[in-house]
Order: sequence, then C-alpha cells, then structure tokens
Amino acid sequence: MAQSKSRLGRGLGGLIASGGKTPASKNSAGAPASKAATAATATPPKSSLPPISGYREIPLKSLRRSPFQPRREIAADAISELARSIQSEGLLQPIVVRAVDDGFELIAGERRWRAFEKLGQKAIPARIIEATDASAAALALIENLQREGLNPIDEALGYASLVRDFDLTQEAVAERVGKARASVANALRLLTLGTEIQGYLSRKLISVGHAKVLLGLDEAAHQKLLARRIVETGMSVRDAEQQVKRLRDSNSTRKRPTSGAVTSAEDESTALKALEKRLGEFLNTRVAIKHSAKQGRVVIDYFDNDDLDRILDRIGLPPS
Repeated sequence: MAQSKSRLGRGLGGLIASGGKTPASKNSAGAPASKAATAATATPPKSSLPPISGYREIPLKSLRRSPFQPRREIAADAISELARSIQSEGLLQPIVVRAVDDGFELIAGERRWRAFEKLGQKAIPARIIEATDASAAALALIENLQREGLNPIDEALGYASLVRDFDLTQEAVAERVGKARASVANALRLLTLGTEIQGYLSRKLISVGHAKVLLGLDEAAHQKLLARRIVETGMSVRDAEQQVKRLRDSNSTRKRPTSGAVTSAEDESTALKALEKRLGEFLNTRVAIKHSAKQGRVVIDYFDNDDLDRILDRIGLPPS
C-alpha cells in the first residue's frame, strides 16, 4: 500500500531546499511518471547550499554510494516494494547527489537508486548540490532518520561518525541534524554496550528502553545476561528495571571478603576464577566462589523466584 509523503521538517528540507511545489502523490517516493521530465527541467528552488544546478537525469552507472551512508543494511523486500511503487506511480522526489571526479556521489536516496536499478532503468532524476564531506554526512543521516527510521545502533553510529570524522561536538551534531543534544548523547551511550546487545538492538529484539536499563548495570557480564533474558522471555522495560534493582540490592548487602581471607596462591585463585566462569556460563548467571583452606561457599545470583526456578531446573533439582 502506498504511504503518505512525510514532512522533511527542520533537517533535510531546511538544508537542501526551500520553496518549490512538490507534485501530489500517495507515496513517499512516487509521483506520476509523466511528470518525471518536467521535474528534470524545473526551475531549481532556492537553497542554503549554493549553487544548485537543479534537476537533471543522470546515468545510474555514473553514481557511487556515499561513504557516509549510515544505514548498514537495506532490506531487499523494501527495495522490491519501492520498485513496484515507482513503476506504478512514478518518482516523486529526485535523489540528491554531489559531483565528484568520476561522476556523482549519492547524498540522499539510495533506496530510490537501487529501485531504479531493479527496474532496469538507465537514468534517474537527481538534484545536484555542492556539499562538503561534513554536510554530505549530515544530510545522509537526516534523510535516513526522517524518511524511514534507522535502527538505534545505525543512528548512533551516524552521530559517532560526525563526531569522530569531522571533529564536531555533540552540540554541533545535534544542531546539524535538528535533534536535541540529549537525544544525541543518549544515542551515543548505546555504543558503550557490548556487540551482542547492540545486535539485539539492531534487530529490534530489545528496545531502546531496555538498553537504557542495561546501561544502569556496571558490569558488562550482568548486562549481557539480563539482555539474554529479556530476549528469551519478552520481559518488559518495567520488569527489567525491577531486575536491576534486585541485583543492586543484592550486591550492596553481600559481605565482601577481607584481604586476609584471599588465598595467597595465584594458581589457586586462577583456578577458582575459571570455575566461577564455567559455572556462570552453565547457569547463565553470575556465580561467586568464596574459598578458604577449611571451608567455602558458592554464591549464585538470581533475580526473582522465576529465575531461581530456572536455575534449580538447570542443575537438575526435582520439584518438591
């Protein structure tokens, strides 16, 4: 089903063009095919990035992908759906490119480009602008954010690229993409999570709300274990918050061994840590072994009664 055209808002529309009337259409990427030639020769609207050469048809073979494209994956079914829409309705919005030595570099519109390739077209309507690397990167990020939301990790990587590659502050990044600074800062925090958890976020197995809860845990091992349980059980954000609170309360009341209670033998300490790791992986929770020459104890973390039942079942204890 064709979708309604979304507003560009403060970001991409303000940076690329102002004014100029867009042909009406029911699809965010399509317009009557008969108007493509008119779009290619239309008087170019004013822009804050002069000069603009306006619309023209450019050969697909002269295009190259932007190195600043924040979207790491584009679903094949999304390309196919857009190609069918363009074939039926035509193209509403030209792609945006900048001239480079060997042709043109894409700034905005990779899905439209790929859809034209799928349809076997030789050329595509484009708007050619002048843009620095930093402007091109910001425009690519804005286009993806506003047209079809990036997954949270790709969005965060886009912000990180602007900070790292162009020496921008978080405030400058927020201004360029039309976001609040807090939104940019919170997105960048997601990149401090482990790669496994980032993968869950990318695949939408957990939400950003879950990720913020996980960031409240200091230890990466605890973050990973709780993330796995969220995925396995479909735990809500509220329940995840309760799990974190219980773990913090447990850690704050647990008696820590004094230095005199620690064994002096390094090989014994290494062996105990290895055993803790094996037990923790087997039970999918944190395990601590408190050992001395005469006695010891094994401490197994669990979040609630359900988690305790899971652990008891894992070690083979029959129900009472």
